[in-house]
Amino acid sequence: MAVRRVLLRIFSATASSAVLMLPAEGQEWTASQPDQLPPVTITAPNATPPKRIARPKQPQNRGARSRTAVRSNQPVTAGAGGVTPGTSSDGAAALQPTAASAISFTGEQVNAVPFVRVGEALEVVPGLIVTQHSGEGKANQYFLRGFNLDHGTDLSIKVDGMPVNMPTHGHGQGYADINFLIPELIQSVNVRKGPYYADVGDFSSAGSVAIDYLNKLPKNLAEVTFGSFGHRRGVAAGSTAVGAGTMLAAVESIKYDGPWDVPDNVRKMNGVLRYSQGTATDGLTLTAMAYSNGWNSTDQVAQRAIDQGIIGRFGSLDPTDGGTASRFSLSGNWAQSSEYGQSKVNAYVVRSDLQLFNNFTYFLDNPVNGDQFNQLDRRTLGGFDARHAFDWRFGGFETQTRVGMQSRYDDIHVGLFKTEQRAVLSTVREDRVQEGNVGIWADTTTRWNDWLRTTVGIREDVFAGRVLSDTPENSGNAQATITSPKAGIVLGPWYKTEFYGNAGYGLHSNDIRGATITVDPIDKVTPQDRVPLLVRSKGAELGFRTKAIEGLTSSVAVFVLDFDSELLFVGDAGTTEASRPSRRVGVEWVNQYKPKPWLSFDLDVAYTRARFTDFDAAGNFIPGAPAWIASGAITLGSETGWFGALKARYFGPRPLIEDDSVRSLASLIFNARAGYRFDNGLKLQLDVLNLFNARTNQIEYYYLSRLPGEPIGGVADRHVHPAEPLAVRLTLAGRF
Repeated sequence: MAVRRVLLRIFSATASSAVLMLPAEGQEWTASQPDQLPPVTITAPNATPPKRIARPKQPQNRGARSRTAVRSNQPVTAGAGGVTPGTSSDGAAALQPTAASAISFTGEQVNAVPFVRVGEALEVVPGLIVTQHSGEGKANQYFLRGFNLDHGTDLSIKVDGMPVNMPTHGHGQGYADINFLIPELIQSVNVRKGPYYADVGDFSSAGSVAIDYLNKLPKNLAEVTFGSFGHRRGVAAGSTAVGAGTMLAAVESIKYDGPWDVPDNVRKMNGVLRYSQGTATDGLTLTAMAYSNGWNSTDQVAQRAIDQGIIGRFGSLDPTDGGTASRFSLSGNWAQSSEYGQSKVNAYVVRSDLQLFNNFTYFLDNPVNGDQFNQLDRRTLGGFDARHAFDWRFGGFETQTRVGMQSRYDDIHVGLFKTEQRAVLSTVREDRVQEGNVGIWADTTTRWNDWLRTTVGIREDVFAGRVLSDTPENSGNAQATITSPKAGIVLGPWYKTEFYGNAGYGLHSNDIRGATITVDPIDKVTPQDRVPLLVRSKGAELGFRTKAIEGLTSSVAVFVLDFDSELLFVGDAGTTEASRPSRRVGVEWVNQYKPKPWLSFDLDVAYTRARFTDFDAAGNFIPGAPAWIASGAITLGSETGWFGALKARYFGPRPLIEDDSVRSLASLIFNARAGYRFDNGLKLQLDVLNLFNARTNQIEYYYLSRLPGEPIGGVADRHVHPAEPLAVRLTLAGRF
């Protein structure tokens, strides 16, 4: 209280207040963010508020209390539309993120545009492509900043503080299955790109996405959707007061066949039960989630099979491919404010099961029984994230320091088996893995004057584990430690514009089986080289964000990101493969324009030059790395009456082999929505997906495969998974 009286006395003569505590490094705080510490505002009196032939899937399947006051020269906000991200629960404005590429979105923004599958909800992230090369129960494929991220290798995804990425996974390192997400429950999506943030570690070099759920629904919801290709969806969600808190419950059911000759037969069930009490700064939440899914899959098929009329465009070369998945979790978030600062703890336990059956090469390896294989991943994981923030003065300058610890432990049963029509023929390898990591971090943000603030941080990560393999030579222990310094600077605002500079070191982990392997798991004799458990990344970014034009928020970020080596565990083969050092240089331009409360426009354009940096006669292009990605959207409507949306997404051509002699097609797909909200809470909505029926592909690869009767050595070909044709979905929803 004495400190507060002194501060009020110092600033009482001014109409604006200086910032004593800044938001989390590189990101604004929203009331829903479990991994960020919120600002609390003290406003002074009278203040104004504010040509090598690749093997299939090798590039893809790897194996306190803040005290913030508002200055009269308002900083630029990172969000657009609805509640401005970075605004605390009491309406006080928070400061700008410390990177031009950091941005937040509300759940309303996410759900305002139509999408084919739930993973595409993440395409609200500028420059991110989310697609699928298999059945709808499998994790999506992600592309960002010149990376083919496979199923999540360098894109960290969290839901309510729980990590989604899976290390040492049966299908690929960093596997991030977001199919358990219920879009209607999203409160915010908070995006940070690059290795500049001390509080994020593994899998985050390209970017990190933190998705937060609502604690309370504005109104209860019941919704049904019917659509083309057997699409059926039902959702019911509601919240009510229970004792001193709020109980929220939601269930979702989906049935979908798709346009495929062999129906996907998706059978998905989802559930959430959540109890919350108090506020984001002094309160707690307890959440249980359950997810189950089963499906068939039409994986990518050889283009020559379509051209020769062996199968149709939506046909399958192995109708028994598919899988099952389930996920059950318990998590809790606790926060407390005191005279000593703001503390927050998140803890979770997750049980995850996955069975995948894939056949990418048909009869190349086994001309008799075919090349189908089964990937098994069963694990129990648990962990916590604890952090504390406090203010102090550094030589008279207002400063905030944050410290934190994160830990995670995975107990994994992982296996790879040769199969025929889902019947096991032989075991390639089967392992029990115990793997854990601890990250300790700290950062300090100092405001030197009204137009300059800096952040410096450091992170120490320790990874360790052991592998018990069915091939004893591949058993063993592995551990590694890596230190990652970070720094950022913000200049401004001047004329409603701020400038940013960021640099930092990061990492991603490799499959721990690659760090203990000594022999080929198939023949048990051929030596295999071990790879490091951790791979270093380093990056830098310059940019600005401006609101100089009324209603328009525009940002530009220029970045560079280096990897010492893109070392990968090839899940399909059960071996490791070391690729080459790489560099990505790019620029992102993000625009959000809201001329009227009922009308908004979005335009995002990203370009990246991705190259290997060493010499190899095969070439220096990185297979699958996109150069151009763009999206644009128009949304309109109010709480009642007519509403609509139109979104376009451009996915540029990519090199498919190192010399760039084979390239993928580009794709441009439009989705549209029109509907009406009645005064009584009913809503009728029509979505038209792939509005112009573009005949393009979701994904393309180039590798060797063999169809019956072809040469024993196989044929190099483009392998594609087509985009779904035009489809309509009609939704009837009620809010009460």
